[in-house]
Amino acid sequence: MLPKFKLFLFALAAYAVFCSGVARAAYPDRVIKIVVPFAPGGGTDAVARTLAQEMSKDLGGSVIIENKPGAGTIIGTQAVATARPDGYTLLMGTFANAVNPGLYPKLPYDQHRDLTAVALVARSFSLVVVNPKSSIKSIADLIAAAKANPDKLSYGTYGTGTSAHLAGELFKHMARVELTMVPYKGSAPAITDLIGGQIQVMFTTVASAAGLIAGGQLRALAVTSAERSPAFPNLPTVAEAGVPGYDAEAWYGLFAPAGTPPEIIDRLNKAAAGAVRAETFKKLGVNEGLMLVASPPAELDRYFREEEERWRKVIQAAGITAD
Repeated sequence: MLPKFKLFLFALAAYAVFCSGVARAAYPDRVIKIVVPFAPGGGTDAVARTLAQEMSKDLGGSVIIENKPGAGTIIGTQAVATARPDGYTLLMGTFANAVNPGLYPKLPYDQHRDLTAVALVARSFSLVVVNPKSSIKSIADLIAAAKANPDKLSYGTYGTGTSAHLAGELFKHMARVELTMVPYKGSAPAITDLIGGQIQVMFTTVASAAGLIAGGQLRALAVTSAERSPAFPNLPTVAEAGVPGYDAEAWYGLFAPAGTPPEIIDRLNKAAAGAVRAETFKKLGVNEGLMLVASPPAELDRYFREEEERWRKVIQAAGITAD
């Protein structure tokens, strides 16, 4: 009887392994959700929707977007951090995820403990722009004007801790100048005041400024990335133009709940990499000023940790606190 019992246990174990393999091979067998921690209509939403559209073709199933805005991306991020680690709930992470640990003393999740990297999808840069009637025609002019008129020049942002804000604070620190930060509820009202002369400069996204630059309503001085952009080949980087070492990027990265099986992470990474190579994504990249990446999970994890530490230092040096 004992040999028969052992044979039964062996068969049972083999069947369990087989069933597990079948179940995993079937992924995905239902809708995959990418949580966007912002309201519909913004740059992150556009990137996530294009990514979802292209990934669904590769995965052979629906990939949808769920917008969960609020609390500076904390609400949406927490929703994914506490979701089941089965590959069906993902997060479109951004610059804000790296900034929040420096802004908030306590978060309801730990990015490194509760989330795992899937793919760094794209990096983006901002443009330093001024009113075309301004006497400021270069980064050198901006630095000279700020030093000649301490605290009299102001720059517009989309609020505390946003890329526009921290790019400005990094510029102030590295150029050793004083600029007054003026917060707005979005890029549109800030740009309106820049054109109207109420503020003097902005560090703003390509999507918000490119058309106005082409139409002569704004003057671009430089790009904030470490390297020149093919989209604006004649614009120097801030580093080239007078602030050596300056580099301020935004980015988009896909995360999953910690504990998601490695084979599912690998499947999602391959789908994301394929999506970024699609023509629709390349067109979006031009419009949004994206540098398409689609890196492996380890690269996103390394990049995220470096960004988190870098911006924590800027936040601490500037004495920035969450509103």
